[in-house]
Amino acid sequence: MATSSPLPNSRTEDDGSVTLRVLSYNIRSMRDDTAALARVISACDPDLVLLQEAPRFLRWRKKLARLAAASGRMVLSGGATAAGPALLCSLRATVERTEDVLLPLTPGLHRRGFATAVVRFGHARLGVLSCHLSLREEERYDQGGMLLDQLAGLGAEHVIAGGDLNERPGGRTFRLLADGLQDCWATAPWGGEYTSTPADPHQRIDAIFATKGIEVLGCGVPHGHPGVTKTDLRAATDHLPVLAALRIPSA
Repeated sequence: MATSSPLPNSRTEDDGSVTLRVLSYNIRSMRDDTAALARVISACDPDLVLLQEAPRFLRWRKKLARLAAASGRMVLSGGATAAGPALLCSLRATVERTEDVLLPLTPGLHRRGFATAVVRFGHARLGVLSCHLSLREEERYDQGGMLLDQLAGLGAEHVIAGGDLNERPGGRTFRLLADGLQDCWATAPWGGEYTSTPADPHQRIDAIFATKGIEVLGCGVPHGHPGVTKTDLRAATDHLPVLAALRIPSA
């Protein structure tokens, strides 16, 4: 059963480990209420934001930068250069490197990609990946394998990945990822489970995953989280966000 207790705040522990908040959010190219979107992100106070469907066309960099500034974050990587996924971060992050990855294009389907980075928070070192997987089952499964390969190639012991999987937990791509990583909602359910749609939440197709050495303190849709309102969640975009609190060991 999901807990309703508040998520821990970001902090550095006495042993050098770091507690972080991570948010994954499909923002539908910022075609909805961008002020509401910024309020939701800001209220969740994440150290890392894994976006999907970030702006990809005219003035996309400026739009993404405005969202980052309005929510008190900085642009880390992604956007059009990753075919939609993007990463934002707080000022706590020290950036080691970033890479935007375009996946093979299937004719007639949207181009997909990954936004990735390796960052440090104090003595904790972390690989990060944001994804938006295909609507087509066979391509989605192939992309799930590419995602795991990409994580392995980041060269970081501790890694998180999140995004819009376009698949429920019973699907084989979701199972592929959950077999190799912790499904953070299943590990420590908190808040709400279903991410689609805001007006009628009935399915979980967005998720955050973490490698086994990361301690999941809570993960779910931030219903009732201070500053996050139902009105803003409905107005911001056509998905609900996933917020996780994670403890990353010291490197």
